[in-house]
Amino acid sequence: MIEISNITKSFGSLRVLKGVSLHVEKGEIVAIIGPSGAGKTTLLQIIGTLDKPDSGAIEINGKNLSKMSSDDLARFRNQEIGFIFQFHQLLPEFTALENVMLPALIAGTNINDARQQALSLLQQLGLHNRIDHKPAELSGGEKQRVAAARALINKPSVILADEPTGSLDSANKKELQNLLLELRDKFKQTIIIVTHDPELANIADRTIKMRDGMIEQ
Repeated sequence: MIEISNITKSFGSLRVLKGVSLHVEKGEIVAIIGPSGAGKTTLLQIIGTLDKPDSGAIEINGKNLSKMSSDDLARFRNQEIGFIFQFHQLLPEFTALENVMLPALIAGTNINDARQQALSLLQQLGLHNRIDHKPAELSGGEKQRVAAARALINKPSVILADEPTGSLDSANKKELQNLLLELRDKFKQTIIIVTHDPELANIADRTIKMRDGMIEQ
């Protein structure tokens, strides 16, 4: 599903990634752990096409990202990659249903189809009675489920989660762990998680440790 070859990235004189290579299988949950400053989030942003590497190559689902234009990358990101962030990034003025619909509408799906797809996902994730609630009316765990539904709406090839338990209490952390396993088992999703949370890393099929911009062997 994902093939990363010798990725490097610097910000000025600071070398953040120093030749990172990684292979991720379809349907695999991979956790990336390591101390702050190891390059974990930078790597995730490059995989998610939010940033470009200085050198190296990335293929996702057989597509070489380095050969894509900015417009092509934007379309690829919208259709092939789902994001789950630490602080949900839900739009406060929109309902749960509207938040989930947005990526589909951006992709050109007509509003009725987007609504039906969003309703189906929210129902599958146990939020059928919360569709008209705005983020301020939802618990932390419910917000993460809405964020997961939004990540899934365009049937992406991969879901990227950046410190998804960082703002959750212990009960909601456990719920998110179960949710990620559910996404893998029910939706056959490939998931890459950047985390400092050892309990979350333990649910992964494989754990990758980074330090000083490299993967520890």
